[in-house]
Amino acid sequence: MDDALQVLRDGEVEVEGRMPWSSNATFLVTMRTGSEECQAIYKPGRGERPLWDFPHGLYRREVAAWNLSDALGLGIVPPTIARDGPFGEGSFQLYVPSDFEQHYFTLFEGRPDLHDQLRTICAFDLIANNTDRKSGHCLLGLDGRVWAIDQGLCFAPTFKLRTVIWEFADEPIPVDVLERFATACDRVPDAVADHLDDEEVDALLGRIRSVLARPVFPSDTTGHRYPWPLV
Repeated sequence: MDDALQVLRDGEVEVEGRMPWSSNATFLVTMRTGSEECQAIYKPGRGERPLWDFPHGLYRREVAAWNLSDALGLGIVPPTIARDGPFGEGSFQLYVPSDFEQHYFTLFEGRPDLHDQLRTICAFDLIANNTDRKSGHCLLGLDGRVWAIDQGLCFAPTFKLRTVIWEFADEPIPVDVLERFATACDRVPDAVADHLDDEEVDALLGRIRSVLARPVFPSDTTGHRYPWPLV
């Protein structure tokens, strides 16, 4: 991961093509520095469509999400940095080779051995206030890990969770996850706060404390807290 981060930060960028079915401009790129190279997903800020409920700069939330996952030791978000690119500043996220036939629904039904990883993503979404956790945003990497991608719609100050992950409702949140959350209950890591405004930082801190005070996965009795499309 350290090598990948260095390439993401310092590598020359070659655009391979645009990713299909993305609502904002999203590109697959190859990044090279010296003899090292990797592929990444590049989301330039200038390619974002305006939203009424989120300010411009969704790519910064992608970076904040990785920094939060990294600071808490969760390891669920691929390394993601912000830097200049061919179409301006944006986020560059390490491309994770995956089995793209799999997504949250297939993993929940067919892979009980991965449920703990899915619980971790579910808990992470509570504190990140993920507004768009679609099934296809849970990738089964060829390394056997479940990776969480597409965190641009996170960290809003008002609680607006929308997710497909409700199968763990009313279960206790795993103790090891809570212990990791507790490391940030007094102060949001600077690497996260640097990409958010003060109100968003305060709200994140409040959500962490709320989860620690009531460490149970929530339920949705309204049926309104699902993203669309589901996959």
